[in-house]
Amino acid sequence: MDDALLFEARARVLADLEARHHATSAAVSALEDAVAQRKWWADQWPEGATYLAGLVAQDVQDALFETVGRWPVCLTCGNGAPQHALYIQPDLGGPDPVWVCEESGDVIAPLGGL
Repeated sequence: MDDALLFEARARVLADLEARHHATSAAVSALEDAVAQRKWWADQWPEGATYLAGLVAQDVQDALFETVGRWPVCLTCGNGAPQHALYIQPDLGGPDPVWVCEESGDVIAPLGGL
């Protein structure tokens, strides 16, 4: 397993946490846990390396949902739309993961580009 892929996944998710002002100690801790768990996963399934970044993002999203709520929240939809989240597409997280609005289905940004 190439650790560079793990570092890239970490950097992309951290960039999105920072962009949405969610890079708290709890969120960064969740990110570190996700990276560590996915390292084991990638060691078991090296062919899955292309999915790492998206899966780490999904892991962080799940961890934050349990503690602070939805992240990242869609900022694109307006006009009184209820608060809703973005999600990673494709579902397995790769190979080119993007954030998609759960309401409109529109691609909002690539992972790391919020």
